[in-house]
Amino acid sequence: MASDTPIAPDTPVAPAPPAAPAAPALPAVDNARYGISNEPGDSAYDSEVASYTTSLATNITDYKIENGRRYHAYKEGSRSPFTSVAEDLLTKENDRLDIVHKMTTVMLHDRLHLAPIAKDPQRILDLGTGTGIWAMDMGDRYPNAELLGNDLSPIQPRWVPPNVRFEVDDVEADWTYTKPFDYIHCRYMSNAISDWPRLSKQCFDHTKAGGFTEFIDFDLDWTSPDGSIDNRPIQKLNRDWINGSLQAGKDPCPGPKLEQYLKDAGFEDVYAEKFIVPVGTWPADKHLVRRDTNGNRNMDLNLHDRKKLAPGTISK
Repeated sequence: MASDTPIAPDTPVAPAPPAAPAAPALPAVDNARYGISNEPGDSAYDSEVASYTTSLATNITDYKIENGRRYHAYKEGSRSPFTSVAEDLLTKENDRLDIVHKMTTVMLHDRLHLAPIAKDPQRILDLGTGTGIWAMDMGDRYPNAELLGNDLSPIQPRWVPPNVRFEVDDVEADWTYTKPFDYIHCRYMSNAISDWPRLSKQCFDHTKAGGFTEFIDFDLDWTSPDGSIDNRPIQKLNRDWINGSLQAGKDPCPGPKLEQYLKDAGFEDVYAEKFIVPVGTWPADKHLVRRDTNGNRNMDLNLHDRKKLAPGTISK
Protein backbone atom coordinates (compact mmCIF):
# COMPACT_ATOMS: atom_id res chain seq x y z
CA MET A 1 0.00 0.00 0.00
CA ALA A 2 1.38 3.36 -1.03
CA SER A 3 1.76 6.26 1.42
CA ASP A 4 2.29 9.98 1.00
CA THR A 5 4.14 10.27 4.32
CA PRO A 6 7.77 11.26 3.72
CA ILE A 7 10.33 8.73 4.86
CA ALA A 8 13.08 10.09 7.15
CA PRO A 9 16.63 9.38 6.13
CA ASP A 10 18.53 6.69 7.99
CA THR A 11 19.75 7.88 11.41
CA PRO A 12 23.36 7.02 12.27
CA VAL A 13 23.57 4.36 14.98
CA ALA A 14 26.03 4.92 17.85
CA PRO A 15 28.62 2.18 18.29
CA ALA A 16 27.89 -0.35 21.04
CA PRO A 17 29.86 0.12 24.28
CA PRO A 18 32.75 -2.29 24.79
CA ALA A 19 31.77 -5.58 26.45
CA ALA A 20 32.46 -5.88 30.16
CA PRO A 21 35.37 -8.15 31.04
CA ALA A 22 34.35 -11.71 31.76
CA ALA A 23 34.03 -12.66 35.43
CA PRO A 24 36.91 -14.77 36.68
CA ALA A 25 36.19 -18.47 36.72
CA LEU A 26 35.26 -19.95 40.09
CA PRO A 27 37.88 -22.26 41.57
CA ALA A 28 37.22 -25.94 41.18
CA VAL A 29 35.55 -27.60 44.15
CA ASP A 30 37.87 -29.89 46.06
CA ASN A 31 35.51 -32.85 46.22
CA ALA A 32 37.99 -34.93 48.18
CA ARG A 33 37.70 -32.45 51.05
CA TYR A 34 34.05 -33.43 51.38
CA GLY A 35 34.57 -37.15 50.92
CA ILE A 36 33.32 -37.10 47.31
CA SER A 37 35.18 -39.05 44.67
CA ASN A 38 36.67 -37.06 41.78
CA GLU A 39 36.43 -40.11 39.54
CA PRO A 40 33.87 -40.10 36.70
CA GLY A 41 30.41 -40.94 38.00
CA ASP A 42 28.90 -44.36 37.69
CA SER A 43 25.97 -44.20 35.28
CA ALA A 44 23.83 -46.51 37.38
CA TYR A 45 24.51 -44.40 40.47
CA ASP A 46 23.79 -41.16 38.58
CA SER A 47 20.53 -42.65 37.37
CA GLU A 48 19.63 -43.66 40.92
CA VAL A 49 20.31 -40.14 42.19
CA ALA A 50 18.22 -38.61 39.42
CA SER A 51 15.42 -41.02 40.20
CA TYR A 52 15.67 -40.22 43.91
CA THR A 53 15.51 -36.48 43.23
CA THR A 54 12.43 -36.89 41.07
CA SER A 55 10.85 -39.09 43.72
CA LEU A 56 11.52 -36.50 46.40
CA ALA A 57 9.76 -33.86 44.37
CA THR A 58 6.74 -35.94 43.44
CA ASN A 59 6.10 -38.81 45.82
CA ILE A 60 7.80 -38.04 49.13
CA THR A 61 6.28 -34.58 49.36
CA ASP A 62 2.83 -35.83 48.32
CA TYR A 63 1.64 -36.01 51.90
CA LYS A 64 -1.53 -37.89 52.74
CA ILE A 65 -4.27 -35.98 54.54
CA GLU A 66 -6.91 -37.91 56.48
CA ASN A 67 -9.25 -36.56 59.13
CA GLY A 68 -7.39 -33.27 58.98
CA ARG A 69 -4.03 -34.89 59.79
CA ARG A 70 -0.91 -35.08 57.63
CA TYR A 71 1.08 -38.31 57.29
CA HIS A 72 4.48 -38.87 55.71
CA ALA A 73 4.20 -40.20 52.16
CA TYR A 74 7.45 -42.18 52.15
CA LYS A 75 6.88 -45.71 53.49
CA GLU A 76 3.22 -44.83 53.86
CA GLY A 77 2.27 -48.28 55.13
CA SER A 78 4.56 -47.90 58.17
CA ARG A 79 2.82 -44.77 59.38
CA SER A 80 1.55 -44.43 62.92
CA PRO A 81 -1.45 -42.27 63.81
CA PHE A 82 0.49 -41.09 66.83
CA THR A 83 3.29 -39.61 64.74
CA SER A 84 1.02 -37.74 62.33
CA VAL A 85 0.18 -34.09 62.83
CA ALA A 86 -2.87 -31.93 62.30
CA GLU A 87 -2.38 -30.02 59.04
CA ASP A 88 -3.33 -26.67 60.55
CA LEU A 89 -0.84 -27.25 63.40
CA LEU A 90 2.12 -28.29 61.26
CA THR A 91 4.22 -25.20 62.02
CA LYS A 92 3.39 -25.47 65.71
CA GLU A 93 4.39 -29.14 65.67
CA ASN A 94 7.78 -28.26 64.22
CA ASP A 95 8.09 -25.58 66.89
CA ARG A 96 7.20 -28.19 69.52
CA LEU A 97 9.99 -30.47 68.29
CA ASP A 98 12.45 -27.59 68.63
CA ILE A 99 11.10 -26.89 72.13
CA VAL A 100 11.77 -30.53 73.05
CA HIS A 101 15.33 -30.03 71.78
CA LYS A 102 15.72 -27.01 74.05
CA MET A 103 14.20 -28.92 76.96
CA THR A 104 16.69 -31.73 76.41
CA THR A 105 19.77 -29.50 76.23
CA VAL A 106 18.65 -27.83 79.47
CA MET A 107 18.11 -31.27 81.01
CA LEU A 108 21.64 -32.27 79.96
CA HIS A 109 23.08 -29.01 81.37
CA ASP A 110 23.51 -27.44 77.92
CA ARG A 111 25.17 -30.48 76.40
CA LEU A 112 24.17 -32.05 73.09
CA HIS A 113 25.18 -35.54 74.18
CA LEU A 114 26.39 -37.49 77.18
CA ALA A 115 28.51 -40.07 75.35
CA PRO A 116 32.27 -39.31 75.70
CA ILE A 117 32.83 -39.17 71.96
CA ALA A 118 36.18 -38.21 70.45
CA LYS A 119 37.10 -34.54 70.23
CA ASP A 120 37.23 -34.77 66.45
CA PRO A 121 34.63 -37.35 65.29
CA GLN A 122 34.46 -38.00 61.57
CA ARG A 123 31.00 -39.52 60.97
CA ILE A 124 27.84 -38.92 63.03
CA LEU A 125 24.37 -40.32 62.32
CA ASP A 126 21.17 -38.81 63.73
CA LEU A 127 18.23 -41.22 63.55
CA GLY A 128 14.78 -39.67 63.18
CA THR A 129 16.27 -36.20 62.89
CA GLY A 130 12.91 -34.38 62.83
CA THR A 131 13.50 -30.67 62.17
CA GLY A 132 17.25 -31.36 62.08
CA ILE A 133 18.01 -28.92 64.87
CA TRP A 134 20.22 -31.34 66.84
CA ALA A 135 22.20 -32.33 63.74
CA MET A 136 22.76 -28.68 62.81
CA ASP A 137 23.92 -27.80 66.32
CA MET A 138 26.30 -30.77 66.23
CA GLY A 139 27.54 -29.71 62.81
CA ASP A 140 28.46 -26.31 64.25
CA ARG A 141 30.11 -27.87 67.29
CA TYR A 142 32.09 -30.44 65.29
CA PRO A 143 32.92 -28.67 62.00
CA ASN A 144 35.23 -31.45 60.81
CA ALA A 145 32.60 -34.16 61.21
CA GLU A 146 30.20 -35.38 58.55
CA LEU A 147 26.68 -35.18 60.00
CA LEU A 148 23.89 -37.25 58.45
CA GLY A 149 20.30 -36.97 59.68
CA ASN A 150 17.50 -39.16 58.38
CA ASP A 151 13.74 -39.07 58.76
CA LEU A 152 10.61 -40.34 57.04
CA SER A 153 9.46 -36.80 56.33
CA PRO A 154 11.59 -34.07 54.66
CA ILE A 155 10.75 -31.21 57.02
CA GLN A 156 14.35 -30.09 57.57
CA PRO A 157 15.52 -26.64 56.45
CA ARG A 158 17.39 -26.14 53.19
CA TRP A 159 20.09 -23.89 54.62
CA VAL A 160 22.29 -25.95 56.91
CA PRO A 161 25.97 -26.06 57.95
CA PRO A 162 28.16 -27.30 55.09
CA ASN A 163 29.00 -30.53 56.92
CA VAL A 164 25.36 -31.48 57.53
CA ARG A 165 23.04 -33.27 55.15
CA PHE A 166 19.65 -34.93 55.46
CA GLU A 167 18.06 -37.89 53.74
CA VAL A 168 14.61 -39.43 53.65
CA ASP A 169 14.90 -42.94 55.03
CA ASP A 170 13.23 -45.49 57.27
CA VAL A 171 15.47 -46.45 60.19
CA GLU A 172 13.60 -49.75 60.55
CA ALA A 173 14.53 -50.83 57.03
CA ASP A 174 17.84 -52.61 56.33
CA TRP A 175 20.69 -50.12 56.61
CA THR A 176 22.95 -49.87 53.57
CA TYR A 177 25.72 -47.61 54.89
CA THR A 178 29.11 -48.84 53.73
CA LYS A 179 31.21 -47.04 56.37
CA PRO A 180 30.63 -47.16 60.14
CA PHE A 181 29.91 -44.14 62.30
CA ASP A 182 31.88 -42.75 65.23
CA TYR A 183 28.66 -41.81 66.96
CA ILE A 184 24.99 -42.71 66.41
CA HIS A 185 22.33 -40.60 68.08
CA CYS A 186 18.70 -41.64 68.50
CA ARG A 187 16.34 -39.39 70.44
CA TYR A 188 12.61 -39.38 71.17
CA MET A 189 11.42 -42.16 68.89
CA SER A 190 8.67 -43.33 71.22
CA ASN A 191 5.55 -44.25 69.24
CA ALA A 192 7.68 -44.50 66.10
CA ILE A 193 9.57 -47.81 66.37
CA SER A 194 8.06 -51.28 66.03
CA ASP A 195 11.19 -53.33 66.76
CA TRP A 196 13.61 -51.71 69.21
CA PRO A 197 15.93 -54.74 69.54
CA ARG A 198 16.44 -54.80 65.77
CA LEU A 199 17.12 -51.06 65.69
CA SER A 200 19.66 -51.47 68.51
CA LYS A 201 21.40 -54.28 66.61
CA GLN A 202 21.64 -52.20 63.44
CA CYS A 203 23.20 -49.40 65.49
CA PHE A 204 25.74 -51.87 66.88
CA ASP A 205 26.59 -53.20 63.42
CA HIS A 206 27.20 -49.68 62.08
CA THR A 207 29.09 -48.17 65.02
CA LYS A 208 32.85 -48.02 64.59
CA ALA A 209 34.95 -50.03 67.05
CA GLY A 210 35.50 -47.74 70.01
CA GLY A 211 32.57 -45.55 68.94
CA PHE A 212 29.33 -44.78 70.74
CA THR A 213 25.59 -45.06 70.28
CA GLU A 214 23.33 -42.96 72.48
CA PHE A 215 19.57 -43.34 72.92
CA ILE A 216 17.45 -40.76 74.75
CA ASP A 217 13.77 -41.50 75.17
CA PHE A 218 10.75 -41.17 77.40
CA ASP A 219 8.73 -43.20 79.81
CA LEU A 220 5.44 -41.48 78.97
CA ASP A 221 3.50 -43.03 81.83
CA TRP A 222 2.74 -39.93 83.92
CA THR A 223 3.37 -40.26 87.63
CA SER A 224 3.97 -37.89 90.55
CA PRO A 225 6.39 -38.12 93.49
CA ASP A 226 3.59 -37.79 96.02
CA GLY A 227 1.01 -39.90 94.17
CA SER A 228 -1.25 -36.88 93.71
CA ILE A 229 -2.32 -37.83 90.17
CA ASP A 230 -2.82 -41.54 90.85
CA ASN A 231 -6.14 -42.65 89.34
CA ARG A 232 -7.00 -39.07 88.43
CA PRO A 233 -8.62 -38.38 85.03
CA ILE A 234 -5.38 -37.02 83.53
CA GLN A 235 -3.53 -40.24 84.36
CA LYS A 236 -6.38 -42.38 83.07
CA LEU A 237 -6.45 -40.37 79.83
CA ASN A 238 -2.72 -40.79 79.38
CA ARG A 239 -2.83 -44.54 80.03
CA ASP A 240 -5.67 -44.97 77.56
CA TRP A 241 -3.46 -43.24 75.00
CA ILE A 242 -0.53 -45.53 75.92
CA ASN A 243 -2.69 -48.62 75.47
CA GLY A 244 -3.90 -47.37 72.10
CA SER A 245 -0.33 -46.81 70.97
CA LEU A 246 0.70 -50.31 72.06
CA GLN A 247 -2.22 -51.77 70.12
CA ALA A 248 -0.95 -49.90 67.07
CA GLY A 249 2.39 -51.69 67.50
CA LYS A 250 4.41 -48.72 68.76
CA ASP A 251 5.95 -48.50 72.22
CA PRO A 252 5.33 -45.11 73.90
CA CYS A 253 7.55 -45.95 76.90
CA PRO A 254 10.88 -47.27 75.57
CA GLY A 255 13.04 -45.24 77.97
CA PRO A 256 13.34 -47.77 80.83
CA LYS A 257 14.16 -50.57 78.36
CA LEU A 258 16.92 -48.89 76.37
CA GLU A 259 19.79 -50.07 78.57
CA GLN A 260 18.87 -53.72 78.08
CA TYR A 261 18.24 -53.28 74.36
CA LEU A 262 21.78 -51.96 73.89
CA LYS A 263 23.33 -54.67 76.05
CA ASP A 264 21.48 -57.38 74.12
CA ALA A 265 22.69 -55.85 70.85
CA GLY A 266 26.31 -56.36 71.92
CA PHE A 267 27.35 -52.96 73.25
CA GLU A 268 29.80 -52.86 76.15
CA ASP A 269 30.12 -50.40 79.05
CA VAL A 270 26.45 -49.43 78.75
CA TYR A 271 25.55 -46.56 81.07
CA ALA A 272 21.97 -45.44 81.76
CA GLU A 273 20.87 -42.25 83.51
CA LYS A 274 17.33 -41.19 84.37
CA PHE A 275 16.15 -37.57 84.30
CA ILE A 276 12.93 -36.06 85.62
CA VAL A 277 10.93 -33.98 83.14
CA PRO A 278 8.42 -31.96 85.18
CA VAL A 279 4.94 -31.13 83.89
CA GLY A 280 3.43 -28.28 85.86
CA THR A 281 4.72 -25.54 88.12
CA TRP A 282 5.58 -27.67 91.16
CA PRO A 283 9.41 -27.86 91.05
CA ALA A 284 11.36 -25.74 93.55
CA ASP A 285 14.76 -26.53 92.00
CA LYS A 286 15.76 -23.77 89.55
CA HIS A 287 17.17 -26.22 87.04
CA LEU A 288 13.96 -28.26 87.12
CA VAL A 289 12.02 -25.03 86.60
CA ARG A 290 13.99 -24.40 83.39
CA ARG A 291 13.05 -27.88 82.18
CA ASP A 292 9.49 -27.33 83.32
CA THR A 293 9.09 -24.16 81.24
CA ASN A 294 9.86 -26.05 78.03
CA GLY A 295 8.08 -29.19 79.20
CA ASN A 296 4.86 -27.29 79.81
CA ARG A 297 4.95 -25.70 76.35
CA ASN A 298 5.65 -29.09 74.78
CA MET A 299 2.75 -30.68 76.64
CA ASP A 300 0.40 -27.82 75.80
CA LEU A 301 1.07 -28.16 72.06
CA ASN A 302 0.97 -31.96 72.27
CA LEU A 303 -2.40 -32.08 74.00
CA HIS A 304 -3.82 -29.42 71.68
CA ASP A 305 -2.84 -31.56 68.68
CA ARG A 306 -4.16 -34.73 70.31
CA LYS A 307 -7.64 -33.22 70.37
CA LYS A 308 -7.65 -33.58 66.59
CA LEU A 309 -6.85 -37.31 66.65
CA ALA A 310 -10.14 -38.53 65.23
CA PRO A 311 -11.40 -42.08 65.95
CA GLY A 312 -11.09 -42.99 62.29
CA THR A 313 -7.42 -42.06 62.40
CA ILE A 314 -6.71 -44.06 65.53
CA SER A 315 -8.17 -47.15 63.91
CA LYS A 316 -5.59 -47.10 61.11
